[in-house]
Amino acid sequence: LTDIRDWCVSRQLWWGHRIPVWYIGESGEKEYVVARNAVEARQKAVDMGHAQDVILRQEEDVLDTWFSSGLWPFATVGWPQNEGVVGSDLDRFYPGTCLETGYDIIFFWVARMAMMGIELTGKSPFNVVYLHGLVRAADGTKMSKTKGNVVDPLNTVDEYGADSLRYSLVTGVTPGQDIPLNMEKIAANRQFANKLWNCCKFVTDNALKGADEAELAELGVTGPIGQAEFDTLSLPERYIVSKCHSLVASVTEDIEKYQLGAAGSKVYEFLWDQFADWYIEISKTRLYEGAGGGGEQEAKAARRVLVYILDTSLRLLHPYMPYVTEQLWHHIPRAPKKEDQAAHALMLADWPQMDDASPLVTSDESVSHFESLQALTRSIRNARAEYNVEPGKRISATVVASGVLREEIAAEIKSIVALAKLDPDQTFVFVAGSDEAKAASGEDVVQLVIQDGVEVYLPLSGLIDPEKERLRLERQKEKLSKEIVKLAGRLQSKGFTDKAPAAVVEKARGELSELEDQASKIEASLAALP
Repeated sequence: LTDIRDWCVSRQLWWGHRIPVWYIGESGEKEYVVARNAVEARQKAVDMGHAQDVILRQEEDVLDTWFSSGLWPFATVGWPQNEGVVGSDLDRFYPGTCLETGYDIIFFWVARMAMMGIELTGKSPFNVVYLHGLVRAADGTKMSKTKGNVVDPLNTVDEYGADSLRYSLVTGVTPGQDIPLNMEKIAANRQFANKLWNCCKFVTDNALKGADEAELAELGVTGPIGQAEFDTLSLPERYIVSKCHSLVASVTEDIEKYQLGAAGSKVYEFLWDQFADWYIEISKTRLYEGAGGGGEQEAKAARRVLVYILDTSLRLLHPYMPYVTEQLWHHIPRAPKKEDQAAHALMLADWPQMDDASPLVTSDESVSHFESLQALTRSIRNARAEYNVEPGKRISATVVASGVLREEIAAEIKSIVALAKLDPDQTFVFVAGSDEAKAASGEDVVQLVIQDGVEVYLPLSGLIDPEKERLRLERQKEKLSKEIVKLAGRLQSKGFTDKAPAAVVEKARGELSELEDQASKIEASLAALP
């Protein structure tokens, strides 16, 4: 607020705060009073020696918009009526902490709020100014009615939902950069809201179906999972709780540093990539007898972790998607309302990490072991795709590992069976170097090296039917041969190479090279067949 100059605060407009100045007499502006209203103005005029019925004329100009806006931080909470009143809104909410606004009005509005707040209340209205970029059209140009590229937020909310729009804007914020409003991104975030809804529906309509009233009452989250409970959990549960607790710490730090976009994106990635794609699928092996589950304690642990992770995630996501998270939170088991809470609502619930001095429990070893299990599953899935195994067909597999990791894999073999679509009666885990492991690594198997000390052997007989595969490859080889002959003949023609543009000729040569590469791979596959 240096280099401040005189500011003309009057404007000749039909709207705005009319300047509270009354001129005395039928004409002229030499004598005037400033008052809150006409009654006060007349009293001041009488005090100056004028008659009770003196003519008063109020100034017709209005205050500059930015003058009126500059009063916003304190006028909206009861200034000046409640100055000095303990417990009033002015006392409780002024001054604030952080102002969030666009960089284009930092002088027009922000500086004037600070100037008027200090002048009229003696306090700065805020101590942090968070500047976001301008919301622009999808191509980065400024929205303009003339160009016809203005996006009506009300129409967007009607089509995609308020939470989808809000999440897109907040996660699109990068300090110092403008925000292109892309409808495809908003549509994708609507799908994320649907995904979140489906996760909640799985928990409430499926996972909790076998829980009695007493268990449901215990499932409400009253605080973070501690070390003692954590140590009783199986590997997938320890993994997802560790990842969730790491997420809480990371999101908390990001928000405190005003890295709002990064924090929101991390919650998205966790919910979609870790919770929905991995843990919910694994939880089915605890909950359903047909998937290998059925144990009461195992099912209870899965229900506890499902509710805990969902509850924690909803709390983290609530600042970004308040409507859908509030709605979903009321459908899952909740702890009883606290006495000091005005309402039993998510927006009033505790943040997952209330005490920075006590980090939430995690296990790097559990995360590492589960990531090995994930890599193992992905490798088997990739092999199935490479060998064109029918989606519903279950195949045999032998896993070879050693140490604690082998024990963890053996304990979670039913999870691997479910995720990689293996035959539960023909899936084994052996110690590296054992006779069983050596026998499994014989001929006619596909060897998958997952990491140092972890391998998987898939019998070819289980992956493919040799005769059917040979016929398929022969047909593919014949088709490729015809395409290669046709394209090679085209490239050998002088009429084509001399007359066609160089770029077209080069493209054709590239296509020929690619076809020949595919043909060589098919030859290798045919040779490898038993």
